[in-house]
Amino acid sequence: MRARYSAYAVGDLDYVWQSWHPRTRPVALTPDAGLTWTGLQILDTVGGGPQDQTGEVEFRAHYRDGAHGGTLHERSRFAVRARRWLYVDGDLFD
Repeated sequence: MRARYSAYAVGDLDYVWQSWHPRTRPVALTPDAGLTWTGLQILDTVGGGPQDQTGEVEFRAHYRDGAHGGTLHERSRFAVRARRWLYVDGDLFD
């Protein structure tokens, strides 16, 4: 989760795409030049340990979009494939 957030923050969309499960990832990702990610807050984790095949992370990612700030609050699901953790999908909170 932290690696994907860092990749978004520095604009490494190739890493974001490669760390997305092939069953659910989009065909392509488009950068949002006006968005600056400013912080990550992990709220909860379930599973995701060395012996697990799935895991969940609830987080808040803070950003600036021009003069306005905002927060992305999501509970993400991850799964192991070929010994790598991949993002599967997530549920957004208001």
